[in-house]
Amino acid sequence: MAGKDYKGPVENSIEIAIEKIINLLQYDYYLSPRSIAILLLQEDEDIKNLVEEKDKVNFNSIEQVVGDTKAYYKHQISYELAIERQNEVSDIFKKVVKFKKNRMSFQEILSRLLMNPALGIPVFLAVLYFGLYKFVGQFGAGTVVNFLESNIFDKYITPFSESMAVKFIPWRFLHGLFVGEYGLITMAFRYAFAIILPITTFFFLFFSLIEDSGYLPRLAMLIDRTFKKIGLSGRAVIPMVLGFGCATMATMVTRILPTKRERIIATLLLALAVPCSAQLGVIMALLQHNPKALLIWVGVILFIFLLVGYLTSKILPGERPSFYMEIPPLRMPSLSNVIVKTYVRVKWYFKEIIPIFILAGVMIWFGRLIGLFDLLINMLKKPLELIGLPSEAGKAFLFGFFRRDYGAAGLYDLNLHGKLDGIQLVVSCVALTLFLPCIAQFLMNIKERGWKMGLGISMFVLFFSFSAAYILNIILRGLGIIL
Repeated sequence: MAGKDYKGPVENSIEIAIEKIINLLQYDYYLSPRSIAILLLQEDEDIKNLVEEKDKVNFNSIEQVVGDTKAYYKHQISYELAIERQNEVSDIFKKVVKFKKNRMSFQEILSRLLMNPALGIPVFLAVLYFGLYKFVGQFGAGTVVNFLESNIFDKYITPFSESMAVKFIPWRFLHGLFVGEYGLITMAFRYAFAIILPITTFFFLFFSLIEDSGYLPRLAMLIDRTFKKIGLSGRAVIPMVLGFGCATMATMVTRILPTKRERIIATLLLALAVPCSAQLGVIMALLQHNPKALLIWVGVILFIFLLVGYLTSKILPGERPSFYMEIPPLRMPSLSNVIVKTYVRVKWYFKEIIPIFILAGVMIWFGRLIGLFDLLINMLKKPLELIGLPSEAGKAFLFGFFRRDYGAAGLYDLNLHGKLDGIQLVVSCVALTLFLPCIAQFLMNIKERGWKMGLGISMFVLFFSFSAAYILNIILRGLGIIL
């Protein structure tokens, strides 16, 4: 019984609180009064706002009941309710169900081993290596992207679009909108279809496979202890893993985290140190032929993720996160489920990305036309010089604000033309990974966390990214590391 954690002598304080709240509710809600009372005790924001609007007279009294009830418990009310329900279900099971003593199935043994660090961590590393690095990085971002760029765009689409622009557009200043270095067809659509589309498709396919197998909840249990060190619980693995697909979508999913403190920490880490699938794929394609550089990039990003999370958890006030989750059975992924999930996610992602790429292309063209684009690139020259990068990288960083993957694709082009050495490549990948969240994620941060917190996170990320890259550049060159 959760009552053993009471700070006071009142027996079954939750039930008493529920009755008090029911008596205070005057408005006829569509849910039962008991359901409304339970949701209020769990501090559901939507229900709280609704009750505040409809039951203005008694709202302060209801808030007092909720506050008094919270004071009786060691843990959050949602946790206490979950324990009560679990105990009630267990009692019913004991009364009506009899179990035969059977040997533990292989499925159950494997399930428990996956949550044990001894096997769980090697399996997790293997999933990352074969799933993200080999499948998404080398095959998706390497083989498939190279085929689409070399055999489709470079041979057919780019030459055809350039000839059509010359033939049908008499105004030369408009040529740059459609073709050329920053044209909608030759850059925006090439990035979207030849680079971003295959990478996101392979990532969402990989994500759908591990999701449908039941592995994600076991991963959440495995990393719960580590996440608690950075102020999060194992539940945060869901937005964090989703962040490798689309950080904008993942920021929205932080709503599942029970406390404001956890939501702030998760939002900050998503904005700072979790690359989206397309950015991750392009970076892996950049570093795949240099294992030492890839290892340094992974180590630096992981270290910063843990360090910033740990320091933020020490600075932000609030309770230690609690964690409980239902563990579904392990199973072989269903092919139809995987295909449908992948299709829906790619469709959603592409509906989001194409308008932003078009808008970004138009803004870049217009910015170059009036000189604003060049001014912003010139402003980035000094910071880039401090971290040892060529001025041409300014375009990639500026693109990165429109979309993170846009910026990574800019680095891909720079490297393709031999303008980055090994150290510059690692430093630029670290800086761009940590750089400002894309404009869509920036707007989502403001929507979810408020404009002060959203703007504060972006300013912190901007200065931290260049500071970390500056220190990394000094260390690598000071140690004389050859990459």
